Amino acid sequence: MQRNFRADRPFQKWATDVTEFKVGVQKLYLSPIIDLFNGEIISYKLSERPNFKQVTEMIKEAFIRIPKQQTALILHSDQGWQYQMKAYQKLLQEKAVIQSMSRKGNCLDNAVIENFFGTIKSELFYLKKYQTIEELKMEIKSYISYYNNDRIRLNLKGMSPVKYRTQMWKN
Repeated sequence: MQRNFRADRPFQKWATDVTEFKVGVQKLYLSPIIDLFNGEIISYKLSERPNFKQVTEMIKEAFIRIPKQQTALILHSDQGWQYQMKAYQKLLQEKAVIQSMSRKGNCLDNAVIENFFGTIKSELFYLKKYQTIEELKMEIKSYISYYNNDRIRLNLKGMSPVKYRTQMWKN
């Protein structure tokens, strides 16, 4: 993708990664896919352990949303172990999705998804001391719904990601 994070239509360019949250001694991992057209979280999975199943379930859920006429979708990630697995690459090939990966050790190549992680942590996670993983899971689910449907963004003409996408389809 070479840091070209702009997309002029939905389902053209996506980015993904995994981030970690700590609640006491427990950890929770969030694996989302973000659409670079409008910043909408297309799909996500939460897991208490970093595992390949989390990523494959998230991908399969996202693939259901791809319109039949869509072509040349690019999915960008870092060089994490999940994204280097043959099974992951095969999932992408079966849907004719083009895999893009960051250069080794260059976090700016994955800036869009890292920016989302910063936003969810600053607007949700850092504001409260969570007592349990279950409490955090519920709040993340609620936040992602808010983020997609209600949180306005100036770069989307003051609309939420979902509203911006639906307005685009009307035109």
